[in-house]
Amino acid sequence: MATRDEATAGEIGLRARELADRLARGERRAIAQAISRVEDDTPVGRALLDLVFPRTGGAYRLGVTGPPGSGKSTLVHGLARRLRDGGRRVGVLAIDPTSPFTGGAILGDRVRMTSAAGDEGFFVRSMASRGSTGGVSAATYEASEILEAAGFDWILIETVGVGQAELEVVELTDCVLLVLVPESGDAVQVMKAGIMEIADLFVINKFDREGGDRLQRDLMLAMELSDWRRPGGWTPPVVPAVALREEGLDEILARAEEHRAWLLGDRERLREARAAKLRKRMEVLLNRTLIERTWRGSALRARLDQDLARIAAHELSPYQWVEDALSL
Repeated sequence: MATRDEATAGEIGLRARELADRLARGERRAIAQAISRVEDDTPVGRALLDLVFPRTGGAYRLGVTGPPGSGKSTLVHGLARRLRDGGRRVGVLAIDPTSPFTGGAILGDRVRMTSAAGDEGFFVRSMASRGSTGGVSAATYEASEILEAAGFDWILIETVGVGQAELEVVELTDCVLLVLVPESGDAVQVMKAGIMEIADLFVINKFDREGGDRLQRDLMLAMELSDWRRPGGWTPPVVPAVALREEGLDEILARAEEHRAWLLGDRERLREARAAKLRKRMEVLLNRTLIERTWRGSALRARLDQDLARIAAHELSPYQWVEDALSL
């Protein structure tokens, strides 16, 4: 007779395989369920990721980042519609700030899903940042693997905002699109933050506003002075756009396609680039898993509750507490 643990493990495996089969058929409900399982770090979600991993690796991930109010969401949805018109299957992962009350995404799917309703080749999911300092959810890459397993070949990842911590998006995507707008000093801010180095493609949105031409010249000059080329010769293009009127979207996609062709043009360069990103992702995944499982599977939480008053009263050093906890 099977033990309770064996039966539970068998049930988890069965549910994961059923969900993987439904993903392979592209069922929208299965996609939503699978992402939820992964985002909540459930046993079924972890088993599912193991099952679908062999079917991943072929999608093109485009990260879209930029300051709040730069029109990222409008741009992403415009690009997605253009890609759909071209017959591409497009998945969008939009990272939203976390609600302090529910822990979920504040904007939510109900706002973003209107344009995707009824289109089997277009899936949009809002994900909560849940305290991630890099502008993306901790489960974003795993969610993108779910979309790959469901047959999506372009995955657009829209981040919360832009800042020094936003560099995390580089590890998740093949191409980083940095959105800037005139009249806000964005160019100066991103230069100070070091964000320009992560961009494979610059988009000046709301280009019809005063200062658009000047911002374009400043970016071009900065790249020229700094010899802004990737190993292998890629120089990030600067594309003007007015996403609200869908102006410049074809040009953006053309440049993104050029970047994809450039990546695929040198298999060794592509292999090395993806291997470096995979190593970084494995380190992040290992750190996250170790911390979560150690915290969840031990008496540390109760011990912290007991000692918190002493720490707050400065009777016990928090650094000593951590050292003592790790030595258990």
